[in-house]
Amino acid sequence: MPAHVAESDSTPDPTDPTGATDPADPLAHERAHLTASRAALRGMREDVQALDIRDVTANWVTAEVLQAQIDDRIKALADLSHTPLFFGRLDYLHAVGGELAEGADGERFYIGRRHVHDAAGDPMVIDWRAPVSQPYYQASRTNPQDVGLRRRFGYTGGELTAYEDEHLTDPAEAEHTSRLLQTEIERPRVGPMRDIVATIQPEQDEIVRSGLGGTVCVQGGPGTGKTAVGLHRVAFLLYAHRERLARTGTLVIGPNRSFLHYIEQVLPALGELEVKQATVDDLVRTGVEVRGEDEAATAVVKGDARMAEVLRRAIRSHVTAPVEPVVVVRGSRRWRVPAYEIQEMVDELLARDMRYGAAHEALPQRIAHAVLVRMEEAGEAPDDRVQNSVARNPAVKAAVKAVWPAVDPAKVVLRLLSDAEFLAAHAGGLLSEEEQKRLLWSKPARSVKSAKWSAADAVLIDEAGDLVARTHSLGHVVLDEAQDLSPMQYRAVGRRCSTGSATVLGDLAQGTTPWSTESWGEALFHLGKADAVVEELTAGFRVPREVIAYASRLLPAISPGLAAVESVRESPGSLAVREVPGGTDELDAAVVAACEESLRHEGSIGLIAADARIPVLGAALEAAGHAYLSPGEETTAASRLTLVPASLAKGLEYDYVVLDEPAAVVDGEPDERTGLRRLYVALTRAVSGLIVLHAAPLPEALVQA
Repeated sequence: MPAHVAESDSTPDPTDPTGATDPADPLAHERAHLTASRAALRGMREDVQALDIRDVTANWVTAEVLQAQIDDRIKALADLSHTPLFFGRLDYLHAVGGELAEGADGERFYIGRRHVHDAAGDPMVIDWRAPVSQPYYQASRTNPQDVGLRRRFGYTGGELTAYEDEHLTDPAEAEHTSRLLQTEIERPRVGPMRDIVATIQPEQDEIVRSGLGGTVCVQGGPGTGKTAVGLHRVAFLLYAHRERLARTGTLVIGPNRSFLHYIEQVLPALGELEVKQATVDDLVRTGVEVRGEDEAATAVVKGDARMAEVLRRAIRSHVTAPVEPVVVVRGSRRWRVPAYEIQEMVDELLARDMRYGAAHEALPQRIAHAVLVRMEEAGEAPDDRVQNSVARNPAVKAAVKAVWPAVDPAKVVLRLLSDAEFLAAHAGGLLSEEEQKRLLWSKPARSVKSAKWSAADAVLIDEAGDLVARTHSLGHVVLDEAQDLSPMQYRAVGRRCSTGSATVLGDLAQGTTPWSTESWGEALFHLGKADAVVEELTAGFRVPREVIAYASRLLPAISPGLAAVESVRESPGSLAVREVPGGTDELDAAVVAACEESLRHEGSIGLIAADARIPVLGAALEAAGHAYLSPGEETTAASRLTLVPASLAKGLEYDYVVLDEPAAVVDGEPDERTGLRRLYVALTRAVSGLIVLHAAPLPEALVQA
């Protein structure tokens, strides 16, 4: 048991912000520091609000930019009343090196979500990302890192109500599991995903603080906190490399809009407001409207990495051999560049493997340079202006148009999917005849605008676009639920961080697309990050041990060889599997009753069912007088029940989950393995309790222990 544990349900009295409280009452002292810290944060915000930039800006553009930066700073300094300003304290045995370490031995630092200093500039709360804060997560009895005492704080409704101490260098104090830490992990959730700065574990912290230069891939089963780790790594990188990432940008990529809405408040709560969020579909849907849908077999071929070479061949096929010389007339002189010399230029550009568009821009300059060489040999002294003028000459432009014409990426893809001969010419030796047939539209579209493009088509157009002109690269990209991407989707994401780094998050056992990856090595290769470090999180903190053990029965069938998550949370009674005799009506009634049972608990409730069952269950809930939310809608104290199609459950968490008819979840997918993986996802969304209801027999893989 910890050396000191104190709790209080009383409302803290107003105290002297200097902290002059009764030393015999540590809780009152800590509350005083909280009050003073909040006052200091308000002062920091007021200082920014009082800034007058009228006399320091040269023009209105500069004023707008500076004002936007000030507005962002004001937002970042907002004091969220129900979010603890600090959650821990470190008492060092000796002075800590660095700017923060002025003073006597035994320095004390309060660890929180952001830095707060007083009017004199002295720190009152240290940002959790600062080096001096790292021992809060990493220090242990075997490696105390010069920390004598680590104190954790407990809060209720934003008020400090408890503390818990660990004396890391006291051999007489027994090792223990932090009750406050456990309580924070298990705290019922209403609303979007929360940050985990108060509960980051040592193995998670190592990933969070890994450097910007390298890509990290995190394999983590349900409840291991991989999504939170990825988001907190972004926050850490923005703290450690803010200037660089402010220039290059950061992006979080999620599987769907519901998931992004669920996680969208995590980074703002940590003071980071500039990180963009998108799905893969958002990234590639530029210029075309996605209105169609592919059969699974077709989508698998379109997502295959071989399509990249098919597209490269198709685009390069537009380059043709010159058949005539280029004759440039300037004044009374005619300058002739023979066809064979132009061919040498074309061959050199092809050999350099330049992007098609860049080579298209370079060729007229090469021809113009050849003309300038002839001018100089004739005694003239042309300069760069003359070369640019020659490059724009009608004869040069006509030659380039004939030899290296501009191409429209969407039109190239349209022709590949519409013209069997064109496809065969460029897919030969790469795709089988059967695969080529799957790609071809039964009714070819007349134009890019009239085509019913699918999501996979948009990825192909994005690839073709990058072959023509380089895609802008960001400084850092977080890719969550990465196991579900196709090789071509990995390439699309990789282009967005080709000169930056990435954090790749996923679980191979939760791959629920027909093209989901079988190994991280393969995925990282297609992403262009083959040298990434792969880390595995196997300790589960969110899903109860009984629930994860039940779901893990599926692992031999869905992902052989993958280690099961070992949950640190034992919660007797957290799992109930109930067979419902009768037909559909009886099952619907039992589901509604299970939701009512779950609603008697505190926290959020998720009713997860096969997509085809959603309308029926929605009607049953309404008939029973229960309003419900859709995935992505924010739960509140008054509205805590969400009806979740199994296809949208990935990445979401609820305190209590009711799972309807596992067999229907499996049958709703194109094959059994994908169905069992979808079921594995659905079974592992519960944080506190899971009720499984079924009328049909359970899948065999789930019954067999």
